[in-house]
Amino acid sequence: MTSDVLEELSRQHWMHDLLSSLEVGIVVLDREFKVEVWNQFMENHSNLRPSQIVGTCLFDSFPEISADWLKVKADPVFNLKTPVFLIWEQRPYLFKFGCNRPITSELDFMYQNVTLFPLSSLTGKVERLCMLVYDVTDQATGRLHIEGLNEKLTNVSRLDGLTGLYNRRYWQERFEKQFKLAKRRGAPETAIMLDIDHFKSVNDTYGHQAGDKVIQALANVIKQCVRETDLAGRYGGEEFAVILTDAKLDDALQVAERIRRAAEATVVEHEGQNITFTVSLGLSEFNESFDNEMQWLDRADQALYKAKEGGRNQAVSL
Repeated sequence: MTSDVLEELSRQHWMHDLLSSLEVGIVVLDREFKVEVWNQFMENHSNLRPSQIVGTCLFDSFPEISADWLKVKADPVFNLKTPVFLIWEQRPYLFKFGCNRPITSELDFMYQNVTLFPLSSLTGKVERLCMLVYDVTDQATGRLHIEGLNEKLTNVSRLDGLTGLYNRRYWQERFEKQFKLAKRRGAPETAIMLDIDHFKSVNDTYGHQAGDKVIQALANVIKQCVRETDLAGRYGGEEFAVILTDAKLDDALQVAERIRRAAEATVVEHEGQNITFTVSLGLSEFNESFDNEMQWLDRADQALYKAKEGGRNQAVSL
């Protein structure tokens, strides 16, 4: 065996060791997307040996990868000699490999960043591309954890802890913006103020825990009766405020009646006792003559007072 042959074998050996030791996936594909190189990282995570996949089309072994999508991504690599970067924020993974970290074992897959770059032949033509597959699970989960905490903090600052509706401060902030928007658009919008009839007697008879359950029950009724585009919040104690967007007074009265009937039909169980309750509602449609949002809300509050004065368990508009 000549020295040149020995040198070549030695070179191939250390190159093989290099490819095997890298904690990065290395895949080489030709223009037909047939696999030419499949390193140890890819074997370990796919359970496919090079002898099983080299020479075959990548999509045969990984049908979950959209062939049309990957061909579009690879086009500038083959034809413009331009690298392409696939990041986990846009696509969590290319290869659906399992996650093997004990700390993040609840995850179903490995988050990946992938780089595609051209491999030119002696003629300068790009006949192959190389994929570098990076395991970025730790970075991704760290980022997602922080984003989750930020979302929780945002919710804590915006939501009422008892009902899950907007708290008064944030509802008022959104209401001011909604008023300005209604002024500009001139679209029909209706404010509803509502509260629980004889709520003090509920607390006095059954206790404050029972009262909290009744408040929660009404909040659930409101959530079921309004749309995502509407603005619903707990205004204080047993009082709630709702802005129905793109809703004329007649439409809003129908929503108010649905809330009233649903509340009347609700039964709250507390320590073996069944508690029923009713609500009164006051409505006011937006009017361009209002100087500010509180004039609008005060009109709905006046209507609520009339509903109480008129016998409760009803909706009144002004």
